[in-house]
Amino acid sequence: MEFEIIFDREEDGRWIAEVETLPGVLAYGDTQSEAQSKVLALALRVLADQIEMDHIAPDQVRLAVA
Repeated sequence: MEFEIIFDREEDGRWIAEVETLPGVLAYGDTQSEAQSKVLALALRVLADQIEMDHIAPDQVRLAVA
């Protein structure tokens, strides 16, 4: 599995980072880097939960930045 982080910028200057294939994994930041760090941490939490519940195997996970 590979998950892609998508970025967008709001009119107010805030950055949004999202992993569209993981519902609810979306984060805002003042910079693109901050948004990326926040969404990556959230994605890892969601994936860890899925691994613990045996929904996915750990060796099937890969995150990439778009």
